[in-house]
Amino acid sequence: MTPDTEERPQMSVEDFEELVRRAPRELRNRLEFLGGRLCIRHGPLDVEEFEELAEAAPETVRLEYINGKVVVKAMPDGNHGEIFMWLLRQCMQQRPELNLMPERGVKAEAYRKGRAITDGFLAPVGHFRGHGNWSDTDGALMAVEITSRDRDTDKRDRIDKPVGYAEADIPVYLLIDRDNNAITVYSDPKDGRYQQSPSYAWGATVELPPPVIITLDTEELKDYAD
Repeated sequence: MTPDTEERPQMSVEDFEELVRRAPRELRNRLEFLGGRLCIRHGPLDVEEFEELAEAAPETVRLEYINGKVVVKAMPDGNHGEIFMWLLRQCMQQRPELNLMPERGVKAEAYRKGRAITDGFLAPVGHFRGHGNWSDTDGALMAVEITSRDRDTDKRDRIDKPVGYAEADIPVYLLIDRDNNAITVYSDPKDGRYQQSPSYAWGATVELPPPVIITLDTEELKDYAD
């Protein structure tokens, strides 16, 4: 984690005020902004209340529901976007029958009670036709997260999401870790945990396991070290 992320707010005061303005009336007085964090008063939201709030949120605010808590996902910066496009090109070249859908909302965790916004979600072409804001994970091959420069990325991307995606039986979870200049490949979900999670330094050749079966040449990622 970079030294300044611990004090970085989840969102701006202006974005919080806009979120409150747009929120369903019955939820407005439950939203607080304390210490740079979005907080929920009077107990946690349930999944249905969260979905209402997330649907009303402005475009500059991306909300997730992790372990029963509402969290704010950082907006991607330029290097984040370039890394996603690097991965997209490799997926399209090697598996043209698949789509890497950016910023796809998925129903994660046990019993699909979580709501996560993946940086990328790999599935067959046409898989998401007719889906709403949150997709079931059945039939998808891989979830992708690219760490952001925010204070919650450690717990969210390295701790909570490997559990949530494994519980939802997503076969592969690819974590591109910008803090450590590394890639971690989680695979073989069983009993809510990934059984395999090898890590590779940027520059290595990384073989993504079945059902993904894509070989990543990660040398280019060195250009986006920051």
